[in-house]
Amino acid sequence: MAKTITKKKPTTRRTRSTRPTTKSKPARARSTVRTYKSALAFLNEHTNYEKMVRVGYNHTNFNLSRMNRLLAALKNPHRDLNFIHVAGTKGKGSTCHMIAAMLQNCGFKVGLYTSPHFLDLRERIRVNETEISESVFAKLIARIEPAVRKLRNESPTFFEIMTAAAFLHFADKQVDYAVLETGLGGRLDSTNVVRPLVCGITNISYDHMAQLGNTLEAIAEEKAGIFKPGVPVVSTPQAPGVRRVLKAQAQKVGCDLFFVGDDLEYSSRFERSRAAGPHTRVCMTTKHSRFDHVQVPLLGEHQADNCGVALGVIDALRAAGHEIPEQTAIEGLANVRVRGRLEIIREQPRTLVDGAHNAASINALMHAIGQNVSYDSMVVIFGCSLDKDIPGMLREVQRGADKIIFTRTGTARSADPNELMARFNELSPKMAMVAPELDAAYRLATTCVSRDDLICITGSVHLVGLAMRELAAPETVPV
Repeated sequence: MAKTITKKKPTTRRTRSTRPTTKSKPARARSTVRTYKSALAFLNEHTNYEKMVRVGYNHTNFNLSRMNRLLAALKNPHRDLNFIHVAGTKGKGSTCHMIAAMLQNCGFKVGLYTSPHFLDLRERIRVNETEISESVFAKLIARIEPAVRKLRNESPTFFEIMTAAAFLHFADKQVDYAVLETGLGGRLDSTNVVRPLVCGITNISYDHMAQLGNTLEAIAEEKAGIFKPGVPVVSTPQAPGVRRVLKAQAQKVGCDLFFVGDDLEYSSRFERSRAAGPHTRVCMTTKHSRFDHVQVPLLGEHQADNCGVALGVIDALRAAGHEIPEQTAIEGLANVRVRGRLEIIREQPRTLVDGAHNAASINALMHAIGQNVSYDSMVVIFGCSLDKDIPGMLREVQRGADKIIFTRTGTARSADPNELMARFNELSPKMAMVAPELDAAYRLATTCVSRDDLICITGSVHLVGLAMRELAAPETVPV
């Protein structure tokens, strides 16, 4: 607990020949941010690596010292918060939502910071699942702006400012726990300035190779950069090379590492029932907790692994003495709603969106659709970023698609749809078409489907966000 220091009021010296004088205070730096619109304008003045095609992954661009100086100028709002820090290639967001839902159901006030967003920037910062309001967000950015201006030549990035805003909001709201998803990697990510209660590691696969490395082991080293001395880590099952890297880093740092399924007894089973439909149930037993026949709230067997990490995190908190009732926690999973994951946005024609954006997540998506969605044939509208493992993603898409339409994602990072089709034609004889933009792609898709067919839009979070904005029916829910 930080000490409270009470400063004495300065006294004013008096002399016989002079009247009392007071020193004039320097004028406080005033913010130009007044509204939500001006807050967005200020943010967009700063480097946003999410929109850039080529990003140098180095200490100049990703600088924890700069982030620490920004937070120091804001009086370190993160210092007294209880963090849960989650890294990994896929499943981070879903895992964070599950952890937050379980804690919230136990009566705690829970902050949640995730990225990227689908429709609105404010999706990234939530307290008890309520997005930060436009007015509160604008006030936070107004508080941050003078601190940013003071840093002058080392101006913080878009993501660093967003992370600082999340910390301020969570401190203002006096949350009991704050659940953080890393943005890129882990070691140099701006969220990595915190000392968490526990860390979670979700599936590590190929993504952002230009920044994180071309091997799973190199990527794992970056993710393991969030490990801290004495802070327990819960990981999903991993490939052998990834396991070795995580174990070595845990030993080097001095923290306990628990693999779901090995160190934490765990099982999962896919089943169907008239009441619950297709779903997965998991069980976990540890020294401190027993989670029996837990229904995973999100569809897809890959979500069972994410649920395993979330339950392992809750177990680690219980082991540390946090009063979290097992049954109350798992009942909270029923409240989990994560947009952009196997989400039906329109019924006629039936249209599904999913933010899968690497080969492993496309594989999981196609498998999940096959298990959980009834259809005769499927048309996939696909767009992705230039820096992705395009051949790997196309191989996975063609396994599930009957027809595919390539389009742009709506960002400068978009791969050219004509090049995507050329690559696809080398892999598969299936029908492929090109449309310049999403609306044209969707119109084309509707001419290719009948009543019992499915349209799936995937490959990019940005493309899915565009679809949710432009195509969604007024009332949409996950599958």
